[in-house]
Amino acid sequence: MSLPFQFMITLLNSNAKWLLYFIILFFLNTIPLYAQQKFTVKGVISERKSGLPLPGVSIMVVGEDQNTVTNDKGKYSLNLTKGFHRLQIAYVGYVSQSIEIDVPGTVVRNIQLLEDLQQLTEVNVMGTTKAVDLKTPQMSQNRLTMKEISQIPAIFGEVDPLKAILQLPGVTNAGEGSSGFNVRGGTADQNLILLDEAPVFTSSHLLGMFSVFNPDIIKDLTLYKGGIPARYGGRVSSVLDVSTKDMTVPAFELSGGVGLITSRLTTVVPFDQDRGAILLSGRSSYAHLFLKLTGSQNTAYFYDLNAKIDYRLGLNNRVSLSGYLGSDALGISDNFINNYGNAFINGSWVHDFSKKTTGTLTAVYSGYDFRLRINAIGLDWTAGINGTKFQYDIVHTASDRFKLSYGLNVIYQRIKPGEIVPFGDRSPVNALKFVDKNSYEPSAYIQAEQMINPWLSLSYGVRISSFFKMGGRNLNLYDSGPVVYDQQLGIYNAAEPSAVEAFASGEIVDQFIYPEPRFAASVQLNNQQSIKFSYHRIAQYLHLISNSNSPTPVDVWVPSDRYFKPQIADQIGVGYFRNFNNNQYSMEVETYYKKIQNRLDYIDGANLVGNDALEQVTLNGKSRAYGVEFLFRKNYGKLTGWLSYTLSRTEQQTKGAKPNEPGINNGMWYLTNYDKPHQLSLTSFYKLNDKLSIGATFTYQTGRPTSYPVGKFDYAGIEVPIYGQRNAYRLPDFHHLDLSVSYIPNPTSIKRIRGEWVLSVYNLYNRKNTSSINFGQNEDTYQSESVRLSIFGIVPAITYNFKFK
Repeated sequence: MSLPFQFMITLLNSNAKWLLYFIILFFLNTIPLYAQQKFTVKGVISERKSGLPLPGVSIMVVGEDQNTVTNDKGKYSLNLTKGFHRLQIAYVGYVSQSIEIDVPGTVVRNIQLLEDLQQLTEVNVMGTTKAVDLKTPQMSQNRLTMKEISQIPAIFGEVDPLKAILQLPGVTNAGEGSSGFNVRGGTADQNLILLDEAPVFTSSHLLGMFSVFNPDIIKDLTLYKGGIPARYGGRVSSVLDVSTKDMTVPAFELSGGVGLITSRLTTVVPFDQDRGAILLSGRSSYAHLFLKLTGSQNTAYFYDLNAKIDYRLGLNNRVSLSGYLGSDALGISDNFINNYGNAFINGSWVHDFSKKTTGTLTAVYSGYDFRLRINAIGLDWTAGINGTKFQYDIVHTASDRFKLSYGLNVIYQRIKPGEIVPFGDRSPVNALKFVDKNSYEPSAYIQAEQMINPWLSLSYGVRISSFFKMGGRNLNLYDSGPVVYDQQLGIYNAAEPSAVEAFASGEIVDQFIYPEPRFAASVQLNNQQSIKFSYHRIAQYLHLISNSNSPTPVDVWVPSDRYFKPQIADQIGVGYFRNFNNNQYSMEVETYYKKIQNRLDYIDGANLVGNDALEQVTLNGKSRAYGVEFLFRKNYGKLTGWLSYTLSRTEQQTKGAKPNEPGINNGMWYLTNYDKPHQLSLTSFYKLNDKLSIGATFTYQTGRPTSYPVGKFDYAGIEVPIYGQRNAYRLPDFHHLDLSVSYIPNPTSIKRIRGEWVLSVYNLYNRKNTSSINFGQNEDTYQSESVRLSIFGIVPAITYNFKFK
C-alpha cells in the first residue's frame, strides 16, 4: 500500500479530537490576510418565468481572478473591491448575461435568467458550466442535470439517469444487463437511493436494462461519494438524491417520446390561478408485443407511473404530494412468471419561518413487492419490504458566513421474507410462511457550515442514529455460534439451534446506537484553486444477502441483530480542485480511504433463497477500499464534456469465528466482486449548429474478479469442479463506445409544438463484453468446457421526442 494511503489509515486510527485541533490550527495559521478592503456582493439567481432558484450558475468577474457558482438555493456571494465591476453569468439552457455593478459597500443583487428558446427538451448542454465551487467544504459530490443526462447515449435510445452516473469517477456496475451500481468499491445495497426523499429499494427495470427514473420528470440528481452531509444516513457507501421537476408558478406542458422499446408521455397542468400544478407521467415498454408476433410465449415488459401535485399556500407555505408505481413482468412461456416492483407516496410541507429559517416536514410510505410462480412444480412465492418515514428538517441561514441545519427522522420497516403456497394436485412443495421482521430506526442530526475567513470554510456536525429490532418472532440460540466448521471435511455447515427464545410483538429484541461525526474543510489557495478534506462515519442497519454480483429480485434483506451486526464505515478523503481559463476548464483530484466493519459474506455452498436462518450460512468480516479519482471538464463552448479516471482497490477479509477455523479464503484478504482497479470514461458533446448536435461516450473498466475451478473430481460419472481461492481471477476487460445524434428540424419555429429526432448506437464497434463464464461438462463429448455469456453487441435505436406548450 502506498504512503498516502498509509498516512490516511493512520489518521483514521488516531484520536479524532486532536486531529481536528491540528487541522483547524494549521489552516488558521496559514491563511493570508487581505491587503485591500473588500465588500460582499450577494444575491439569488432565479428563473424569470417561474421564480425558482437556479443552482450551479456560474458567475465570473470579467478581467479579474474571481468566480463562483450558486448553491442549491440559487445563492451566490463574491468579495469585490470598491468600484465598478462586470459580471458574466452563464447557465445551461438559459440566455447568458453580462451586467455591471457598482460596489460602494455591501451589495445585494438578485438576477433573473431567461430560458433559451432555441432549445427543445432541456437537452442542450453546450452552454453549461460545471466550474468547481472552491469555497464550499463539500467534496466527493457530483451533480448532473437532465440537460446533461439527455445527451449521453443509452442502450435502446432510452435516456437513463442511473446509467449516466457510471460516467463519473468511482462509480461502476457489474456489467451489461446488471442492476444497481457500485461506488468506491461498495455493494449495491450500500447506496441510499432517494426519489423526492422516498427510498427506492430496487432501482432498475428488466434486471438492469432500464432504471426506474422516468427522464421526463427528473430535474437533477446529486451523488455523494464521501463527505456525506449529516442529514443523510443508513447506507455506508453513497447517497443518490434524485429530484423531480419543480412546478411553482407553472405553465401547461405536454411532452413525451416514442422509441423502439419504450414510449412515455408527461403533462403538467396548472390550476387555481397558477398557485399549483399537477404532473402526470407514464412510461411503458412493448418489446413483448414483438415477441408474440414471432410466436414466442416469453414475456418481458415494465411500466411506471408518476404523479405530483405542488401547491403554494400564501407566501410562506408550499405543499407537495407525489407518488410512484412501477412493475416488471418476466415470463418463460407459462412455466416461469416473475413480477416485482416499487411503489411510494410522499407528502411534504415547506414553511418559511422567516427569510433566514425554513422548515420541511416529510412523510413517506414506500414498498417493494416480489412474486415468483413456477408452474412446473406448483410453487407460488411472494416476498417484499416496506417502510414508513417521518422527517423534519430545519435550515437556518444566520448570515452569508454561517448556516445551521438540523432535524430528526424515524423510519419503520417491515421485511416480509416470504410466503410459499403450493398449487396443483401434484405439487411437491410444502406451504411455508416466514414471520415478518419489524424494526425502527430513529435518528437526529445537526450540521454547521461556517466561513472562518474568505479562504477557509468548515462544515462540521454529528448524526445520532439508533436501531431497534422488534419482536413477534422466535430467535435461534446456539451453543457455539450459528456456523460450525467441520475439521475433517474442511467445510462450514449450519449449526443446529440449541434453544429458541420467543419475543412478543412490540418487544425489543436487539438495539444499537451510534454517533456518526461529519467534518469537512476547504482551503482556497487563490481564486482558481483549493484543497479540501473530509471525514465521515456512517452506520447501516439493513443488509442485502446475495450471492450474485448485482441485485436481483430474489435477494433477501435482513435487519441488524446479534448475528448481523450493523455495518460501520469510516471514510477519509483529500482533494485538489482547480478552475482554468475563466472557468472554461475545471479539474478535480481526490484520494480516499474507506474501511467497513461487519461486512457479511456467505460460506461456500450457501443456500440463500427461502432460508429463514441466514445467520447459519454467513460469516462476519471487514472490508477496505482506497483509490485516486480524477475528473477533468470542459465547461462551455461548442465542445463540452468530461474525462474521468479512477485507480482503486477493494478487498475483504473474513476470518473464522474461532482461531482454528480458516474463514473464507483462509482468512486472508481477497478481492471483492466489485474491485476494478482501472476505470476510464470519456463523455463529450458537440454542437454543430442549432439543428444538429452529437454526443459520444467511451467506457473502460477492468474485468471484475471471479472464481475459476482449479481442478475436478469424478462423482458417479459426473465431473465436479474444485475451486481455488476466492476471486483470484478476472473476467476480460469491459469497454464500449456509444454515439448519439440529435436533430431538431425547426429550432427557430414559434409554433407551440416542437420535435426532435435522436439516433443512437450503443457499443458502436460491437464489442462482445463478457457477462459471465460458466464451467461444466459437454453433453456430447463429456469433456470439461467453459461457456462465455455476452448480452449485447451493437444496438442501434431511434427516438422521437416532442414538447407542446
